[in-house]
Amino acid sequence: MLDGMDLERERGITIKAKAVRLAHAAGGKEYILNLIDTPGHVDFTYEVSKALAACEGVLLVVDAAQGVEAQTVANLYLAREHDLVIIPIINKIDLPSAEPERVRHQLRETLHLTDIEPIMASAKSGIGVDEIMQAIVDFIPSPKGENENPLQALIIDSAFDTFKGVVIYIRLKNGIIRKGMKIKMMGTGRVYDIEEVGVFKPSPAAVDELSCGEVGYFTCNIKNPKEVHVGDTVTDFRKPAADALPGYKKVRPLVFCGLYPVNAKDFPFLRDAIEKMELSDSSFIYEVESSVSFGFGFRCGFLGLLHMEIIQERLEREYNLNLIATTPSVVYKVIKRNGETVEIENPSKLPPPQEIEEIEEPFIRAFVISPADSLGNVMQLCQERRGIYRSTEYLDPTRAMLVYEFPLSEIIVDFYDKIKSMTRGYGSLDYEFKEYMPSDLVKLDILINGKPCDALSFIVHKESAYNKGNQLVSKLKELIPRQLFEVALQAAIGSKIIARETVRPAGKNVTAKCYGGDITRKRKLWEKQKEGKKRMKQFGKVEIPQEAFMAVLKL
Repeated sequence: MLDGMDLERERGITIKAKAVRLAHAAGGKEYILNLIDTPGHVDFTYEVSKALAACEGVLLVVDAAQGVEAQTVANLYLAREHDLVIIPIINKIDLPSAEPERVRHQLRETLHLTDIEPIMASAKSGIGVDEIMQAIVDFIPSPKGENENPLQALIIDSAFDTFKGVVIYIRLKNGIIRKGMKIKMMGTGRVYDIEEVGVFKPSPAAVDELSCGEVGYFTCNIKNPKEVHVGDTVTDFRKPAADALPGYKKVRPLVFCGLYPVNAKDFPFLRDAIEKMELSDSSFIYEVESSVSFGFGFRCGFLGLLHMEIIQERLEREYNLNLIATTPSVVYKVIKRNGETVEIENPSKLPPPQEIEEIEEPFIRAFVISPADSLGNVMQLCQERRGIYRSTEYLDPTRAMLVYEFPLSEIIVDFYDKIKSMTRGYGSLDYEFKEYMPSDLVKLDILINGKPCDALSFIVHKESAYNKGNQLVSKLKELIPRQLFEVALQAAIGSKIIARETVRPAGKNVTAKCYGGDITRKRKLWEKQKEGKKRMKQFGKVEIPQEAFMAVLKL
């Protein structure tokens, strides 16, 4: 019901956290419940942590067939950090493969959820819904704060509306907010007049005022998306609060890539679209960059590869753009010989090898949950990806949780997909950033007819550089269409060529018009053709299709 985005419906996942207000009557009393539905995927953890800061308690929903997954564990830790009341719910108990007792045992023994008995439910058939509503009323405390106090409202999200400007989503911690009131943003110091106040039912509905503890939205006809910051505190201009609310921890993007318009004229449209996109997704960051191959574009930071894919698809669909994404990379720390430390997001900015003392790459701690019969394959995959084994914990006789430490660059592309296919869909992965550690890394350049293509270069571990270079040029040979001249594809580390493939020219039969006669006549035409091809090779431009960039990702 709350997943309104086309992408969410197509993929069957939640991408954006959504707030909704519910009216509930119990024991002769009327209650207003404010619920936030959050995503589960590891790439959207920021949406979860934002929602937790606005809440008093959580419903931890676990699938009766799948059991506890890696994301369940990660999100549970987040909720415990905020000291929230946790109500465990075992959903989908009407499935033929459901094992609610096994899941109840996992919740009790592995996650140590013993305060509140798990509620058995099925959203599809409505079993247990009344019990869940009652549990919310019984266990989750009412919001703290008073209507009489000076206004303090936390900005939890925002969106852009063509007619109303920036729509700001808030959770009131103290005071009342009304239409026509003058408010001040405590972070930026800007002052605005409120034009509309409303709540989500789940579609926006205008109301006269929002009081302490409520969740809703307001608009002030703000046209510039950059004026609003998620985590800022809204207060009354005439009677301001003494302190701002704690807000949110600044999120660190883990994966970076370049986004460029296919048509250079679309750059201004891309800039507007990206500014509006940042409003609805504050875990996404960007800065302008230019590339020899593509002209002007943006260097964008994401929390993971799915996040990158979703943002790219949303920009293309919602703003009608046609984009090229370059190879994703992580942020490396380079310690130079002169003692200076620089952060490198783009492989093309790596200093020359003679200036580098050492390169450090980000390592993460990963939690992989796998069925016991797939453990061997999963562990082998982890070893191949330079994983450092830490521990194994059995959740029950059939499932185990592996803890590994990995270089982030090894898992951002297809690691999650591989785990899913090895475990027939029952495996799950969650990770957290650990620290930067030194590694033996080199920059792999791809040369096309002797010219480096900056968009295809990437940083790779020295041991796998030869293998990756070979795979990549072979793949590019299949994907780059044949030109009228020969195209040399080379992989190089510095000035050393480690792999080469040649795309043969599309030939034209120049001697077709010769019938019989002396061979010298044909030789003359062939020589002329050879000279022409040589000249074309010097000045000819090779068009690289988007599939070639996608192939780099797959490797």
